[in-house]
Parts: sequence; C-alpha cells; structure tokens
Amino acid sequence: MFTEAEAEAVLIRPMKLDDWPEVSAIFMEGIETGQATFEAAVPEWEQFNTGRLPDHRFVAELAGKVLGWTAVSAISARPAYAGVVEHSVYVAGSARGQGIGSLLLKALAASTERHGIWTIQSSIFPENQASIRLHLAHGFKIVGRRERIARMSAGLLAGQWRDTFLLERRSSLL
Repeated sequence: MFTEAEAEAVLIRPMKLDDWPEVSAIFMEGIETGQATFEAAVPEWEQFNTGRLPDHRFVAELAGKVLGWTAVSAISARPAYAGVVEHSVYVAGSARGQGIGSLLLKALAASTERHGIWTIQSSIFPENQASIRLHLAHGFKIVGRRERIARMSAGLLAGQWRDTFLLERRSSLL
C-alpha cells in the first residue's frame, strides 16, 4: 500500500492525449494478463478516443507518472439507454493493490452522476477476483453470469470460451 502521504499525493484528473503512451502501456499490461479483457491489442488513440465519452476519462497520476485509468463507452445509441455506460478501469501492475482503482472508480461515479448517467456496467471474468472485490466495494452488484459469451482471440488463452459476470452500479441520485 501507499503511505498516507503518497495516497494523498495521487492526482485524479481528466485523461489527455499526452497520457496515451502510459495509458496504452497499462492497457497492454491488462491484455497480457489474460484476465482483464477480450481485447487482443491496444487500439490506436483515434479508435480509443472516438469510442469513449470524453467527459468520463480519468487517469491516476503520482509524481508525474500515470498509474491507472478509467473510461466509459455508451452501450447504445438508442435514447432510452442514454444514461447507461460500460466502463473500463486499469491499474499498472506496479501500482495494483494500492487503492488506485478505488480512487478512479470514485471519480468515475461522481462524474457520471453529475452528467445524468444512471447505470455504469462492466463485464468481468469470474477469475478476476481482485476486480470483482473492487467493484463490489464501490456499489456495483453482480446481476448475472454470461456463460461462454465470447472467445479469447490472442495469447495463451486464444480460442478459449470465457464467462463473464455482468456488474452494475446504479446512481445514488435516482
């Protein structure tokens, strides 16, 4: 864990283009674990940028180094789902277990609530117990298990069907 002084020094701020090299490296670390995403490669900035809502992208920074990030994507273009997003949260391997994920989820929840988003959802592999615990500690609930929802396309698990838990966090402002 960080010392109290280090934890207080962590800055949660909006993500910017200059952060992309560190953000993409952290994304790649997550991909390489085989437990964070179905993605096989980090997208280019342009694809990432157009797929994530700009008001809800944050990084955790300590002493000028990005330690983690979070971002959301709309789940649908249909107006009825305008207040529902899917999020990602990634923490650098060297910073895991230090409270960075908690800081990022708190910032994300505050941001989405300020903008009228009523549901944040995420799909998490059942084996990723650290992520499940993090989300449950921040008001997410497991609402279902999606069995054999997709296959891994790269890495050691390429071709393997995977289950995910679907988690949701409802706004406290409802």
